[in-house]
Amino acid sequence: MPSTRRSFLQSTAALTAASQARILGANDRIRLAGLGTGGRCRYILENALKIGGCDLVAVCDVNAPRRAGARAKLAPQAQEFLDYRDVLARNDIDAVVIGSPDHWHVPMSIDAVRAGKDVYVEKPVSHTIEEGALLIQAVEQSGRILQVGYQQRSWDHFQLAHDLVRSGRLGQVTLVESHWYQDYIRNFGKLSSVSPADVDWKRFLGNAKDQPFDERRLQQWRWYWDFGGGAVTDLHSHWGDVVHWYMQQDRPLSAAASGSKLYHKYWDCPDTLIAAWQYPNYQLSFNSTLIGHLEGGTLVFRGTNGMLRITRDGFALYPEGVLAAEKTNYPEPLIAVRSTGDGTPAHVRNFLDCVRSRKAPNAGVRSSVASANAAHLANLAYRNGGAARAA
Repeated sequence: MPSTRRSFLQSTAALTAASQARILGANDRIRLAGLGTGGRCRYILENALKIGGCDLVAVCDVNAPRRAGARAKLAPQAQEFLDYRDVLARNDIDAVVIGSPDHWHVPMSIDAVRAGKDVYVEKPVSHTIEEGALLIQAVEQSGRILQVGYQQRSWDHFQLAHDLVRSGRLGQVTLVESHWYQDYIRNFGKLSSVSPADVDWKRFLGNAKDQPFDERRLQQWRWYWDFGGGAVTDLHSHWGDVVHWYMQQDRPLSAAASGSKLYHKYWDCPDTLIAAWQYPNYQLSFNSTLIGHLEGGTLVFRGTNGMLRITRDGFALYPEGVLAAEKTNYPEPLIAVRSTGDGTPAHVRNFLDCVRSRKAPNAGVRSSVASANAAHLANLAYRNGGAARAA
């Protein structure tokens, strides 16, 4: 490492004040850097460049071919970096996009806001419950913008459904059901060949325990406790964030979870999992398995007057009291809306608008920490024998 974290923070203290003094106007170009340039980070940066008013100045990754590939695809003029702190030390960067493994989200985000950079960071925003409070403090003390990758909050049909729930159209909602299924056999489970010589493994590990280089852990880090949190943090935290937003309660009282490694036995995290959370005024459930894609991800809000079924493809609102009791088909929906596309471009646009206006982003630090914390509570329940209560 070229410097310790303490010396890095000291050396950037002066830069922070200078960066905060620079307020972008509507016509100013935003100078971006990508930290952890895997597929998701590249997609976010690609959207920012398509929206316009942005320049990609730097790309940073511990994987040399991936770093070079991001630069070649997105901005051949950008500079490549191995250590993200060298990126943050530059005074010609306004904002960073963080697409690193989860265990790097909070360290990178805290260092970035303290260096005067605005941040777009992927979900979950934290790797542990304890990290969340530290991040909130750092972001709010710095005055920087931090947007988290819960793109549903900027997605038009999710916003419309939010307004329907808040208007009372469903009556009293007592149960929210969610599921998310993905195929890590035929699709996501495929590994590419990676040479250890191309990866700075020690930098990848960061604060994780020392361990030998492992291609699967590098490429499927989401399913290892040192780097990610499995299906609850990777998938359900999207739905949990929507539920918190719609129900306006984001602190579960307790969680329960059970799961097993039934197919992907080489992972730390279970490939098949059932979880549930108790909130003051509603119950939330989540089912997941990672052996197939059919049905994908769905949320169902069950109220006294109606049921809302919402996915990334759209939503339908069904009335209660229309069908005879115990019928298994749905009545005609009162409202049915199809999605207009991916919500990520709108979410990136919201971030860029907030960098210029200094308004609060759609997925800010406090709500995003709450969503991550609920997911972490379920993982604690799973790892502690099935149940956990909130502190």
